[in-house]
Amino acid sequence: MAPGYSVVIPAYNAEATIAAAIRSILEQTVPAEAIIVVDDGSTDGTVAAATAAGATVLQQANAGPGAATTRGLAAIQSEFLATLDADDLWLPHKLERQFVALAADLNLAGVFAQMASFRDDPTTADLASGRDGWSRSTMLIRTDIARQTGALIDPPSKIGDMIDWLARVREAGHALLMLPEVLALRRIRPGSLTYQRSAADNAGYLAAARAALLRRRARDSQ
Repeated sequence: MAPGYSVVIPAYNAEATIAAAIRSILEQTVPAEAIIVVDDGSTDGTVAAATAAGATVLQQANAGPGAATTRGLAAIQSEFLATLDADDLWLPHKLERQFVALAADLNLAGVFAQMASFRDDPTTADLASGRDGWSRSTMLIRTDIARQTGALIDPPSKIGDMIDWLARVREAGHALLMLPEVLALRRIRPGSLTYQRSAADNAGYLAAARAALLRRRARDSQ
C-alpha cells in the first residue's frame, strides 16, 4: 500500500476552476487522506465552490500562494504532502507513479513530473510536448522535509515562491526526482499567475534566484 498523503491547494478567486482541480484529486488511483484548500482572501465564490467539491477550506487574508501553501502544510498530518495550483489538474495515475518512484529509491525526498498546457479543454493538451514541472502542481514531498525547509516566501509579485523554496530543499542536501512523463496539466487563462507575465512579475523569479545565490556565497565564505 502507498503511504498516506494530503493535498494543499492555495486558491485566490478560483471559483471557475477549483472544482475541476479537486475532482482531479478525487479521481486519483491512490486516494488522498485529506484535501485542504487555503482560500487566500478571495472575493468570489471560491470558498463555496471548494466546500461543495469536497475539500476542507481554511481562510486567511490575502498574502500570496506561498503563504497559503505554508498555512496548509501546518494543518496536514499525512506522511507526504502533495500540492496543486487551483487552476491546474492531475492525471488520474499521478500519485501512483510518484509513489512507485519513491519506493524504488528510499533516499528521495520528493518527486515531480512533467506538465502539458491547455486553455479550455484539458483533452486537447499535447502530452507529447510536456516540460519538466518543478512546480507546486506536480510536487509530492515528505512532510517532515517540507516542514524542515520552512515557509514558502512570496516575492512582491507573488510569483517565484516555489523557486526559492525548492532551492532551499536542495541546499539542505535532499534529493528530488523529475519523472519523464506528463502527470499534470497547466491551465493557461487570463488572470492566472502564469499568463502573460510582465517584467514586474518576472522580478519575483529574479528575487528568488538572487536569494539562492546569496545563500550559496554565505556558505562558501564559511
